[in-house]
Amino acid sequence: MGNTFKTAFLLTALTLLLMFIGQYFGGQNGMILALIFAAVMNFVSYFYSDKIALAVYRAQPVTREQLPRLYEIMERLAPKMGIPMPKLYVIPTESPNAFATGRNPQHASVAVTHGILNLLNDEEMEGVLAHELGHVRNRDILISSVTATIAGAITMLASMGRWAMIFGGFGGDREDRRGGGIGALIMLILAPIAASLIQLAVSRSREYQADATGAHLTGNPYALASALQKLDAYSRRLPMQASPSTAHLFIIQPQLLGINFGNLFSTHPPIAKRIERLTGRPPELMQ
Repeated sequence: MGNTFKTAFLLTALTLLLMFIGQYFGGQNGMILALIFAAVMNFVSYFYSDKIALAVYRAQPVTREQLPRLYEIMERLAPKMGIPMPKLYVIPTESPNAFATGRNPQHASVAVTHGILNLLNDEEMEGVLAHELGHVRNRDILISSVTATIAGAITMLASMGRWAMIFGGFGGDREDRRGGGIGALIMLILAPIAASLIQLAVSRSREYQADATGAHLTGNPYALASALQKLDAYSRRLPMQASPSTAHLFIIQPQLLGINFGNLFSTHPPIAKRIERLTGRPPELMQ
């Protein structure tokens, strides 16, 4: 319940931030335009974000004949979770990872990389797939799409505001320029950072919840913890390049343009903390 409240709070904060920027630069009309802009972008992301994400990573649909192991595990888990069988895809990369996408359980897809199939045993794979089904059941894909869209709208508005200030936004006398101009500039720099941090906080809280759901579904938190440990170690050796707009979908954080900002700008909680929450002990004491 804590995560649900936190997510609702952060989504509200993002929407208010968007409205505030719109009102600051365009008054009442600016605020309304900002909301319409976000609503249109949400509509597009709601219906097409899954297709876009699968296309970006060249995910290929797989049949039962091609991958019976994956189908058998998923057919055990989906009825336990009370959701329909999702479509299954494989991403042609040796970097081990997985993600779920789709606007609701009836339109869900789960994609795994070629590398994860070779790395994990059946119990660990079951833990990973249960985690992904946890995202599907918890409607995380919808929440993360909406959050990413609003955060993107805030960043775009702030960027437009910066250009407006450069090309004539500093009208008025010298006092106006010194006060309003500097205040607006500070807000335009801080707003996208605030939007990003809120989006990342939503993503992190959802990962903990999906871990807990997956562990509860399989009754085997140690299998998921073991999978996370393996995925973390192997993905460091063979990192997966991902776009910032879809990085939050994966079970472990992929590499973002070769930049590491530490935990502050991370879409996922630290693996050690996730393992500790699952097993009640630090990763080094798991063996």
